Amino acid sequence: MEIGMFHEFQCPPGHSEERAFAESFEQVDAAERWGLDCMWLAELHVAPTRSVASAPLAIASAIAARTSRMKIGIAVQVLPLCHPLRVAEEAATVDHISHGRLIFGVGRSGFPRTYQAYGVPYAESQERFAEVLEIIRRAWTQAKFSFEGKYHRFSDVHLVPKPWQKPHPPIRIAATSPDSYARIGQLGFPIFVAVRLGVLSELAPLIAEYHRAWRDAGHPGRGEIYLRVPVYVAETEERAYQEPRASIMQFYQEMAAIIAASADAAGTRAIENRAGRAERLSSVSYDEALREKLIVGTPDHVVTRLKALQAELGLDGILAEMNCGAQIPHAQVMRSLELLCKEVMPHVRN
Repeated sequence: MEIGMFHEFQCPPGHSEERAFAESFEQVDAAERWGLDCMWLAELHVAPTRSVASAPLAIASAIAARTSRMKIGIAVQVLPLCHPLRVAEEAATVDHISHGRLIFGVGRSGFPRTYQAYGVPYAESQERFAEVLEIIRRAWTQAKFSFEGKYHRFSDVHLVPKPWQKPHPPIRIAATSPDSYARIGQLGFPIFVAVRLGVLSELAPLIAEYHRAWRDAGHPGRGEIYLRVPVYVAETEERAYQEPRASIMQFYQEMAAIIAASADAAGTRAIENRAGRAERLSSVSYDEALREKLIVGTPDHVVTRLKALQAELGLDGILAEMNCGAQIPHAQVMRSLELLCKEVMPHVRN
């Protein structure tokens, strides 16, 4: 099982942007040193009390230059907000700088407020996502390509550089709603799943829909499943329970408010039931979250939880969100990451 860290380059209130970058790169350097498989970078915009990770490919380039082993993943590039040629060029460039260590995770984001800031209607996100993804694939794999779509048109474009990896870096797609699973399976891409808005027990039937659509579309083999989930590891049960508690609970309150505010936004659908999910999230207790949404505990406990989830869901890897809520002190995040790499990872790799 691939073990990665999901990183938002957090910048909570009271932190300067300089400190956010410095501490985040210290964690990246430690992850490389301690043997982590992959560093995953979020894309977040106009979130001054949360993150400085608005340009994940630029950060990925910096990580590529300061590391030599660890893979670098984007989780995710929000394709509807991108110019397709620009992002294809930049991602291919990172692939060269890293000597083929880029994993290109893509999605359309579940939060309309970023689209509002960019002046892009959220209702167009699915169509734009499909167009941009197709353009990027053509640009990477064809000497010259043309494209005629609803939002983008190109004629005889020769993209430079082509990616280091052939035919292109691995592409993984995030499921942002229940009906996304079958759609991604039909396309034949590995999938990111997460439980910020739900619980772990909801995932198995959705993943089954993904695998069914994969088979029905005639794709060979088996689709890969990668779980993004909050993880915290400490030497004792008491420390593991208490140290991330305030940060995690604050995160759920803030996330519930964001989801509630977007419940009636154009482009969201009744199938997502945002208002209901926001209400449940705002009232979740910490103990409920520990049972249903998080992986928190001693190294032995985390190993047991990961093995059980791997067996239940058929996981190929995790994206461990080590500082859910961005309020866990840097030194504690570093220690949790060290325990994950040194005392958990050796026992869950296949």
